[in-house]
Amino acid sequence: QVQLVESGGGLVQAGGSLRLSCAASGRTFIIYALGWFRQAPGKEREFVAAITWSGGSTFYADSVKGRFTISRDNAKNTVYLQMNSLKPEDTAVYYCGRQKSSVVQYDYWGQGTQVTVSS
Repeated sequence: QVQLVESGGGLVQAGGSLRLSCAASGRTFIIYALGWFRQAPGKEREFVAAITWSGGSTFYADSVKGRFTISRDNAKNTVYLQMNSLKPEDTAVYYCGRQKSSVVQYDYWGQGTQVTVSS
């Protein structure tokens, strides 16, 4: 089992920045990738970014390319999401999820952290 804990959310003005963290514990050797997803009120959860645990390959949704950067610190079992040039449409609860293998399927999730961007 893997436990994921997100932190770093908050309220920021448009154009500002935030850095989210996702700390993994438990059976962290069974992690192929960690991903960030977000869910705004009344909308479905959507993919934001992901990073493979060993090779560090990164993937981004088109809506955040050039503004968000995902990174990892394997020694700390932590993945980060640096969010710059934030827009009001980035407002959502951000979740960290585990991808167990090369099959893109996420099973474990954190509790989420709220990001609110004011205009």
